[in-house]
Amino acid sequence: MGGSKGAYDRQQAVAYADQWWNDFNPAYRKFENDCTNYVSQVLQAGGAMMKRTGKMDKGWWYQGQGGNKDTWSYSWTVAHSLMLYLAESRPGISAVQVNTPQELELGDVICYDFDGDGRWQHNTVVTGFNEQGEPLVNAHTVNSQHRYWRYEDSTAWTPQIKYRFFHIIG
Repeated sequence: MGGSKGAYDRQQAVAYADQWWNDFNPAYRKFENDCTNYVSQVLQAGGAMMKRTGKMDKGWWYQGQGGNKDTWSYSWTVAHSLMLYLAESRPGISAVQVNTPQELELGDVICYDFDGDGRWQHNTVVTGFNEQGEPLVNAHTVNSQHRYWRYEDSTAWTPQIKYRFFHIIG
């Protein structure tokens, strides 16, 4: 899928991901399970446009400066909600689901259903590739940089794991 054009700046997304992979940007709330908040920040840094609705169950958005009065959508902070939002490719973030990790580019998103039960618990962002062309990812919750995408070394991994791969268009 190389050479795709659009508003999404993959280099900016990766630069942000690498800057904040082991820290928290004070402009945003820190969550105990922070993976999706982090991925959303990376997407926004790459130029993905928020779809502000003011309703937690609609759109993909964050409002505030990291304080107690900040508000956000479920899709900004909840792994399952972001996966659903990307799958529907609504206005704001435009994405297409692809079948293999080899179809991903820098700044794309991988979603994880560790138990294979249909509840998606984790999201990562592609920040590099190994010698075999396999994606390496950054993540929060367990802060990781350039980690192999399959997560087989994670305590959350099970043989039932399912993945979804999203190529960000804009």
